[in-house]
Amino acid sequence: MTDAYQDSLDFLFGRLNYERQVMPRSPGELRLGRMRRLLRLLGDPQRDLRIVHVAGTKGKGSTAAMIAAAISASGVRAGLFSSPHLHRLEERYNIDGREAGPADIVALTDAIRPAIAELDALDFAAGRRSATFFEVTTAMGLLHFARRGVGAVVLEVGLGGRLDSTNVVRPAVSLITTISYDHTRQLGSTLPAIAGEKAGIIKRGRPTVCGVEPDEPRAVVERVAAARGSKLRQIGRDFSYDYQRPTQTMDRPAAGRVQVRTWARDWGEVELPLLGKHQAHNAALAMATLDVLAEQGLEVGPQAVARGFASMQWPARIEVLGREPWLVIDGAHNVASARALAETLRDSFPDCPRTLVFGTTRDKDLRGQLEALLPQFDVVVATKYVENPRAVPPEDILDEVHALDGRRCELARDPGEALALARALTSPSGLICVTGSLFLAAETRSLVLGRNDPTPNQSTLI
Repeated sequence: MTDAYQDSLDFLFGRLNYERQVMPRSPGELRLGRMRRLLRLLGDPQRDLRIVHVAGTKGKGSTAAMIAAAISASGVRAGLFSSPHLHRLEERYNIDGREAGPADIVALTDAIRPAIAELDALDFAAGRRSATFFEVTTAMGLLHFARRGVGAVVLEVGLGGRLDSTNVVRPAVSLITTISYDHTRQLGSTLPAIAGEKAGIIKRGRPTVCGVEPDEPRAVVERVAAARGSKLRQIGRDFSYDYQRPTQTMDRPAAGRVQVRTWARDWGEVELPLLGKHQAHNAALAMATLDVLAEQGLEVGPQAVARGFASMQWPARIEVLGREPWLVIDGAHNVASARALAETLRDSFPDCPRTLVFGTTRDKDLRGQLEALLPQFDVVVATKYVENPRAVPPEDILDEVHALDGRRCELARDPGEALALARALTSPSGLICVTGSLFLAAETRSLVLGRNDPTPNQSTLI
C-alpha cells in the first residue's frame, strides 16, 4: 500500500460518515445544495452522463447490478455506483465488471481536494456543515465515470431518494424497485411516507419504472409521476414476469429462471444470476428499464442480458462460500430482505439442519428480522460486527430470541468466534447462514476468503 493511497483513505474516511454513525432523525437535516455546489466546482461531471437512477427499500443493488451487466454485455461501457462497499472503497466504482484500483482512488482524491477545501471554507463561513463522506465519494464516482467516458451509468441511491446525495442528477430513467419498512426514523413510519421519499428521484419529463406492488405506496408513486409529467411503466400493468423454481434434485443451491414480458417484447426465458424468487422481480425491473433505454436509442437485447447475467457477480447476496456444511452469507438487514432470504433458503437449498449466525444494526427492526428467519433454523449464534460502532450487542439478540420462542441461542463476541461456534454446532450435511447486516457479511466474508484489506487510520474516523 502506498503512502498516497493510505493518505487518500484517511482523507475520505475522515469526513462525517453516516455509514458509521446514526443518521439524522429527520431527512430535513440533509440538503442537496452542498452536493450541487461541490459538483459545480468539479465542472458538473454528471451533466453529460446517461444515468439510470435506482432507489427502493429492497433489491436496488441487485437490480442495478443486473442492468449494468446487461448494458456492458451489449458492448456499451457501463459504470455502476453502489454503496456501501463490503471490503474496499474501490468497489463503489465499477466499470464493465471491474472495480476501480488504488491509483484511481488517489487520482480522484487529488482531483477533488481543491474543491472540498473551497467548499469547506464557504460552508464554515456560512455556518453550514461540511461535505460528508457519502457526498464526497458520490462526487468522485460521477467524476470517475465522466473521465472514463462510459456510455451509461447505473447509480444506486444510498438512503431514501428525495434528499439522497445522488439525487442531483437528471437521469435517462428513474427506477423504484420496492417499498417496505426500513430507516423509518428518517423516511417515515408508513409505506406512503416512505414511498414519497423514494419517489423524490422522479424527474420532470423523464420516464420512471416502478416495481412497487402494495396499493398505497404505489398510488404515491403514481401521483408524483403524474405531477412531474413522467411516463410511468408499472409492474403488473406494463410488464410482468413468471418465475420458474429450480427443478433439479435439491442436493445443492440452485437459481431458477424467469420469463419477462414488457410492453415492447417477450424477453424469453433467462437463467437468474442470483438465488431467490425475489431476484425474478428484480430481473423484470431490469429488463423493463432496458426497454425504456431502448426507446432512447440504447438497445440491449435478450442475448446481451443472458451473457451479462451469466457473468455477473454480486457478493453477499445469498452468496454460497462453502459446503459440508453449506455456508451462506447474505446482507439482509430489514424485514423484507429477511423474508426473501427465508423464502430462498426454503425453496433453493437442501432440507437439512441449519444454524443462523445473526448480527444487526441499532436502527433496524431486530424482532421483525428474527420473526422472519427463526422458523428456518434449529439454533442461533448471536454476534456483532466489530469495525463499525452501530452494532447491536449480542446479548440483546439473545434476549429477543428467547422472548420469541426460547430456542437455543449461543453468544459470540465477533464474527470469527461466531463462525467457529457455528461450525462446531453444525453437521457437515447442514447449513450455516450469516446475515442481519452488510457489515457482518463483509467481516465474515473477509475471514472466509482470507482477505486483508486496507483500512483508513481509525483515529480519523468520525
